Amino acid sequence: MKLSSEIKAFQTRLGHVFSDAALLVRALTHSSMATPNRDDNQRLEFLGDRVLGLVMAEALLSQDQGATEGQLAPRFNALVRKEACADVARDINLGAVLKLGRSEMLSGGRRKEALLGDAMEAVIAAVYLDAGFEAARAVVLRLWGARVGAVKEDARDAKTALQEWAQARGLPPPDYVELARSGPDHAPVFTISAQLKSGQSAEATAGSKRQAEQAAARALLDELQTE
Repeated sequence: MKLSSEIKAFQTRLGHVFSDAALLVRALTHSSMATPNRDDNQRLEFLGDRVLGLVMAEALLSQDQGATEGQLAPRFNALVRKEACADVARDINLGAVLKLGRSEMLSGGRRKEALLGDAMEAVIAAVYLDAGFEAARAVVLRLWGARVGAVKEDARDAKTALQEWAQARGLPPPDYVELARSGPDHAPVFTISAQLKSGQSAEATAGSKRQAEQAAARALLDELQTE
């Protein structure tokens, strides 16, 4: 299969040249571009999530041989969750080579966190299928780089930490309420309120609902800790 110059350049950024180029093309194909003769990347995403998980689990065990499961789990989650995958995808400009349908392109799909995170997992799976686990591990460790060593000891995401705070005090999980949405369809801005049944709340604004919810949870946690 002949690859475009853009995808060839992406292979360089990725750090892996494919023997089976069709695997990479499939990994970059969003469901909005799928046809009966063109597979999308959803099955590869499923596999890549597992490959990434194994690489990160091994790396964390090697890095801190005295850590308990309870200490390792939040660090692991911080490294493999969708936001982390999307951050890595942005580092290598994966969005520039995504194959998207017209509607996704018009709605800013190349910048969407979920699409980037999913495609990053699919690319990891493609490397694994093309050259085996050792090649996939080398790519993942290079791309994640200092993130592995820098992950915080308490790496719980803010929403998880806020839910655990509420549960410890006999409260139900917090609610996340969309207060406003502004901006064009391809670059929306959301304002979210994190609310506890006890009456405490905090707001935050970000370019995706997921990011706004996390920021609102963090803001509320900060307020609770100063009370």
